[in-house]
Amino acid sequence: MDDGEATPVHDTEAAVNDVEAAARRFVADVWNARREESVYELVAAGCPGLGGTGPEAVLAWHRERRAAFPDLRYKLVDVVAAGDRVALRWRAAGTQAGPFGPVPPTGRVASFSGATFLRFDPAGRIVDVWHATELFQLLQQLGVEMLPPLTGP
Repeated sequence: MDDGEATPVHDTEAAVNDVEAAARRFVADVWNARREESVYELVAAGCPGLGGTGPEAVLAWHRERRAAFPDLRYKLVDVVAAGDRVALRWRAAGTQAGPFGPVPPTGRVASFSGATFLRFDPAGRIVDVWHATELFQLLQQLGVEMLPPLTGP
């Protein structure tokens, strides 16, 4: 019998919506808007980053990218959320104004693709991050010459 009240959203569906919203906020705030304070709300202490774990290590990774590409911008292409995980497929573009690993500044604009996979704890904070980036595509655009290894004696 219908008593006129709305059916509540299932907890699992609400949790998936929450982690998807947190993942989108991570990209919008941290990757694009440089709102570093958001990292402390979104990232758990044990989350791996550059040279350590936690919000500061995650910020170190993003700061390193920003030093190389100060105008770097990400656009989400696909977002898939299931349970405590979110997969992001993205495109990025920026001008290389600083060193990128061993590559000195080129002043070139590069556009590249990648995917990021996030896992969240029950409190909705990121506890694991894994990236797959089209690094070869990026390095080619920066003018890095790719040579096959020497073979033979």
